[in-house]
Amino acid sequence: MKKSIAIVLIIILVCSLCGGFLFYWFNIREADGSLLGTAKGNRELIDDWKYEGANSQAVYSTASKSNMMDLEGATSVQDSSYLGLSTGGAKNIANFRENIRNGYFPISTDITYNGLFYDYYFDTGRQGDKPEELFSPTYSTACSKDPISGEYEYYMTVGLNSNIKESDFARKKLNLVVVVDISGSMGSTFNSYYYDGINVSKEEKLKSKMKIANESVNLLIDKLKDGDRFGMVLFDDSAYLAKPMNLVEETDLDQIKEHVLEIEPEGGTNFSAGYTEATELFNEKMLNDKDYENRIIFITDAMPNLGKTSKDELAVDVRKNAEKGLYTSFIGVGVDFNTEVIECLSNVKGANYYSIHNSEEFKKIMGEDFEYMVTPVAFDIKLNFESDRFKIEKVYGTDCKDETSNTIMKVNTLFPASSNSNGESKGGIILLKLKCSDGCITENDVNEKFYTEAKNKITVSYTDRNGKQHSNSQEVQLRSPKEEYYDNTGIRKGIVLTRYTNLMKDWILYERSERKPMYLVKYETGIIDNDYSADEVRIILGENERTSTKLTVSDSYKELFRKFREYMGAEISAIGDDSMKQEVDILDILIS
Repeated sequence: MKKSIAIVLIIILVCSLCGGFLFYWFNIREADGSLLGTAKGNRELIDDWKYEGANSQAVYSTASKSNMMDLEGATSVQDSSYLGLSTGGAKNIANFRENIRNGYFPISTDITYNGLFYDYYFDTGRQGDKPEELFSPTYSTACSKDPISGEYEYYMTVGLNSNIKESDFARKKLNLVVVVDISGSMGSTFNSYYYDGINVSKEEKLKSKMKIANESVNLLIDKLKDGDRFGMVLFDDSAYLAKPMNLVEETDLDQIKEHVLEIEPEGGTNFSAGYTEATELFNEKMLNDKDYENRIIFITDAMPNLGKTSKDELAVDVRKNAEKGLYTSFIGVGVDFNTEVIECLSNVKGANYYSIHNSEEFKKIMGEDFEYMVTPVAFDIKLNFESDRFKIEKVYGTDCKDETSNTIMKVNTLFPASSNSNGESKGGIILLKLKCSDGCITENDVNEKFYTEAKNKITVSYTDRNGKQHSNSQEVQLRSPKEEYYDNTGIRKGIVLTRYTNLMKDWILYERSERKPMYLVKYETGIIDNDYSADEVRIILGENERTSTKLTVSDSYKELFRKFREYMGAEISAIGDDSMKQEVDILDILIS
């Protein structure tokens, strides 16, 4: 009898040990946040949501941490055409258009050259042959009359081509942290200004920025794959770890999405707290894993008023992350989204940003761009222009805010971009305005020899995602401008859109600087090149809190807009791109 009892006890002990081992094997995590074990079918998916509303324990506050950087150390597109490339930084100008449509006055950073370019497809001048290099630029030239002054202007485009076939493209696995702004300003509707003091009732039919942000996160979650890791951080006055970084294949994403929809706005906007906590979810092992991309996606209305609020200070933090291979995307929500803050932060290697105003816009972005948004392919691009008769006067469409010299053009990052059925690339150009030296035009006629004998050499250098450096050179010839000419529709479209952007910036600066004459476009001088100015006056509560200004257009600019509308209409017909009529619609609002 005793022997039988002993045998039973031994059997129970062995079973207990085996059960304990199996529990350890399937549930204990490695340091990088992934679960040990085999396929997810062998274990129950986990709901690792941590945030429980305002009573959740903050993981960061301005009093508890000081330095945010203490780190040591795809679905393929089924097509046979080649991907284009586009620059980082702004990826649309939705905020500019939405402000005007809602009767608000935009600020100058709401409309950018690269943001507007990315709304359109361009003929880059690439021929049918396979590009030799990962980045294989092509060059097109034009001579075009300013529609206001009638003066000739000389342009060249850099066509951003790649040797990556769309059918071959698939992004790497992704270590992703989504950061969501849950401050009080996110409770306003997407077409109103929170700091105007307009209270939105709970019965309001229009969705709040918070609601749109929550829906956007869930659309983003749907783009993740089993091999990806995903974490989430929320912030208001402080930051909260909402979801640890774990493998998607081991996470109950349906439950996570339910939690996301329950998030409510409250508190201030400690932007740096959220960014800090997101950064700390990436360990050294993740950052050094060559099989993964590392990215923070930050969803906000960008009005920081606690912690670090200086744009320069915040940019330093984003830049330090980029140096470690951790890149940042920003998603701006609402008409009061402060593009001035984000435009500064996106002037960093690997960074980009979009503006959205409803979940349908975000759904479109996720459908068309997600794989490309998280996959930078080239960095630190420099173009050296050597010419005995021309120099670079201005560059349009780069994400680099460094002062461009008359011989050097700089770009921080190139991302993949889709191509259409005509072989045109989305956002696929950078436009250079050229200035010729004395002698390009004689007293009576164009000096033919000035162009035919000119020596223009362009050398481009860049670093690929693996750190390998590349360089290539080409000779470029400008044609003698006996009349206007355009090598292709791509450069023609780029010139029209650039002039449109400049005219809008001129108008914004003129009205917001209390109508300083220096910002008024005159018929004798033509459209002025303006990007940003400290003369831009607006009502600001804090350093970054944006309040609305009623849309106004002076008689002088109404006349200019009418003339430009006529010019743009003719150019749209010549180019054959009816999608550009959305800009005509904006002009119609301003003229009315």
